[in-house]
Amino acid sequence: MDKLVRSAALAVADIPDGASIAVGGFGLCGIPTTLINALFELGSTDLVTVSNNCGVDAAGLGVLLGAKRIARTTGSYVGENKEFERQFLSGELEVELVPQGTLAERLRAGGAGIPAFYTPAGVGTQVAEGGLPWRYDGAGGIAIGSPAKEVREFAGTAYVLEHAITTDFALVHARYGDVHGNLVYHESAANFNPLCAAAGRITIAEVEEVVDPGELDPARVHTPGIFVQRVVHAPGVEKLIEKRTVRS
Repeated sequence: MDKLVRSAALAVADIPDGASIAVGGFGLCGIPTTLINALFELGSTDLVTVSNNCGVDAAGLGVLLGAKRIARTTGSYVGENKEFERQFLSGELEVELVPQGTLAERLRAGGAGIPAFYTPAGVGTQVAEGGLPWRYDGAGGIAIGSPAKEVREFAGTAYVLEHAITTDFALVHARYGDVHGNLVYHESAANFNPLCAAAGRITIAEVEEVVDPGELDPARVHTPGIFVQRVVHAPGVEKLIEKRTVRS
């Protein structure tokens, strides 16, 4: 039951080239910085990531992206990463853009064992009809476009079929955790972290403070330990801000 791993390097050591990885966080809030950096040092490449966004230049998943370690990513927002834009438009990176709520539900469904679901989000758009660019050819054309999805009516309203997401691994960041893998996220860091934690077949959690079993109030636990396979103590992680606005 003791899932504590001595270091981040050991925790990610078996993530191979080509692995699919769900990564928690929203912008730079709640991202598993320690684990991402350890994965960078490991050198795994051709990764397939699923995350709300792909970090920013030189921070978060942007570290892996800048080293061209990511072959494909699924997310809902990419506006703060110039290298992401360059790789996408040049045909170096495959990108599946998903409405944010749909992405959250695809991850939640994957963790719950639900293979697919219907949602009204995207009906009447290229999300449902297909043709969204997944990969450009480097000359302005589309090399790979999204496929059309099944649309079905329920009580007179159209819904599009979306498939659940599960990944080989998940990397998440929590404020508190115990050696059994029970996790508590701090305020807005409880964004995509619980969803990613459930969707990964092997979930690795970096935890700011590791406590003994029984210290966490069960009513406050966001991710039960059944979803977590490895815990890494990661105190003092720098928490970055994408855009700092202050008075002149």
